Amino acid sequence: MDLNLRKAIVTNIAANDQEQLEATIVDAIQNGEEKMLPGLGVLFELIWKQSDEQEKQEMVNSLEQGVKKATTSL
Repeated sequence: MDLNLRKAIVTNIAANDQEQLEATIVDAIQNGEEKMLPGLGVLFELIWKQSDEQEKQEMVNSLEQGVKKATTSL
């Protein structure tokens, strides 16, 4: 069986508007279910590919801060 997870996720959200996309992200994060992680990864990949270098640097900076904050609360 050949399963293209990226394609399946993108196809599943292709018709979603901004509100629906945001709800998908918020729901996945709030539920904290491991099975949602691949979908969030695909969404991040789509964002990354559409971003310019400054936006990418801002995301990396935000990620660094988030990781630092998360590790101090462990």
